[in-house]
Amino acid sequence: MGVTIADVASRAGVSKTTVSRVLNGKGEINENTVLKVRKAISELGYVPSAGAVGLARGTTQMIGMLVPDMAWAWAGIVQAVVETLEAEGFGLRMLTWNRGEESLRRLGLQVAAKSFDGLLVIEPEGAMGYITELHEAGLPVVLIDDRFQRPGFPYVATTNREGGAQAARHLLEIGRRRPLVITGPETFGCTRERLDGFVEVYAEAGIEIGQRSIIPGDFDFERCRGAVARARADGVEFDSVFAHNDPSAAGVLAALHEAGLWVPQDVAVVGFDDLEMASYTYPALTTIRQPMREMGEAAARLLLDHVRGSPKAAPSCIVPTSLVVRGSTLKPGLN
Repeated sequence: MGVTIADVASRAGVSKTTVSRVLNGKGEINENTVLKVRKAISELGYVPSAGAVGLARGTTQMIGMLVPDMAWAWAGIVQAVVETLEAEGFGLRMLTWNRGEESLRRLGLQVAAKSFDGLLVIEPEGAMGYITELHEAGLPVVLIDDRFQRPGFPYVATTNREGGAQAARHLLEIGRRRPLVITGPETFGCTRERLDGFVEVYAEAGIEIGQRSIIPGDFDFERCRGAVARARADGVEFDSVFAHNDPSAAGVLAALHEAGLWVPQDVAVVGFDDLEMASYTYPALTTIRQPMREMGEAAARLLLDHVRGSPKAAPSCIVPTSLVVRGSTLKPGLN
């Protein structure tokens, strides 16, 4: 059984009502009592529930943002969020989700302290239930959904299925009829969406992509590098590769170079995301652009609409992908 508000009260030597008042910031409470309650919460690792917090909210002109870590992959989203919020007179409070329960406890304390008016979330591994509870209790929440999770609260997503289809149409247009697909993690909805869109377009062209040509890659450079080598060793013939993110595609490029194959003359390569690195690979990577900046801006505006209680606030928002053609699919002079 988890730590309860009664446990906190017992450790601090106060009543449950006092703990609740500290969590909600209500009433006049002695500063020493507040410190004792907060110390007990910290020592016990108590995570305030949305019900215990109460979410009696004023306004802080701050927005919270929960991200998996501070990796550069989120830079475009975060920058767009910051610019959009600043233009509207709001600040941003960053929280990371890289310490599991400790991170969840820290989030609970921030919510309890009413540190922000609404919450933006990216990839809440293991925390979706708690975040949903916060939303249901009244905290405005928007998920930046790059995994096709479709939560029970507002989200901003992109067209993963259409992105896969865009990759397939491009490869067919340049005459590639034997693709190898390096997928992302099987548990991610975006993996299935990207694969389905890609396979459907080839099927419409009368080409079936067999299971031997679909290899798990887990969005990982080294795993995808090895996947290409194994496919060649197993005799899988391919004239192109669709990798489900750009680091995976970079691993594919490395494997093809090591095998003495030319890109795109021997094998064309398409990635997904259009991260900054896609312009720096050799050759530069053709990829499906996941509109990170646009998603960040749309998520910030959507959340602000809900924070302000706008009657025009949309339930969710879809931002489309687009094809970015570079040297990994077209020979110099053909693009």
